[in-house]
Amino acid sequence: MPELPEVETVKRGLQPDVEGRKFTYVETRRGDLRIPFPEDFENRLTGRRVQRLWRRAKYIMADLDTGETLVIHLGMSGRIAVHYQMSGGEIGLGKHDHVVFDTDAPARIVFTDHRRFGLMTIVTTASLQTHKLFKDLGVEPLSKQFGAEYLKAILRGKKTPIKSALLDQRVIAGLGNIYVCEALWRSRVSPKRQAAKVRAAQIDILAPAIKAVLQEAIRAGGSSLRDHRQTNGELGYFQKAFAAYDREGEPCMRRGCHGKIKRIVQSGRSTFYCPACQVY
Repeated sequence: MPELPEVETVKRGLQPDVEGRKFTYVETRRGDLRIPFPEDFENRLTGRRVQRLWRRAKYIMADLDTGETLVIHLGMSGRIAVHYQMSGGEIGLGKHDHVVFDTDAPARIVFTDHRRFGLMTIVTTASLQTHKLFKDLGVEPLSKQFGAEYLKAILRGKKTPIKSALLDQRVIAGLGNIYVCEALWRSRVSPKRQAAKVRAAQIDILAPAIKAVLQEAIRAGGSSLRDHRQTNGELGYFQKAFAAYDREGEPCMRRGCHGKIKRIVQSGRSTFYCPACQVY
């Protein structure tokens, strides 16, 4: 599933052709994705101007001039591409191209989802904070609110492993498996350590490591392991910088460490870490 850097990369790629622009044509080419499209979806968007395009956790949000917000989740395999040579109707579209937006940029925005785990809905903007998709989300890891003191407070008393705690969207919104593995490696924290028992000194390292790895991944266009592509069709490149994730059996890249990256399963997800140097 695309994580925060991949979703942020897509959002930034869309901004020039969507933010401040008007939807001139909207077409849904099936009745649903993960859930059905809202009633009158196409008409509620056609002719509407996007006042703001932003991200919350792993969702892309488009605030409209009607006081409503278009909410998009990429799911497991969803992709959004921008095209500049538009044709009317379904010309040039494939069977997995499920939603089309034309804007007055002009540009054509195409949402493709082979597995249909993505989501699109429309929510009243004023009610977003209390909506079921967002009301329980934690702080954004790239916000000013997130830091070592926040992390110490939120982890206090938590008996789950630190890896599982960091993946809890009620704790930190948008953080996913890849970047948790990388941040824990950078801070030498064992993913098996009980969250409440991680030393304060290590949290002082872990919190900025989380921010740094996310920012570096965004600059690299995200990580392309399976489906993720940027809106211009290019791959992301952060996978070339992985120190832990997906490196099972390979030598640890930390200078002076002679360990090898190990893979374990936690809460049904693969965790990659170095047992020789991630000991805190």
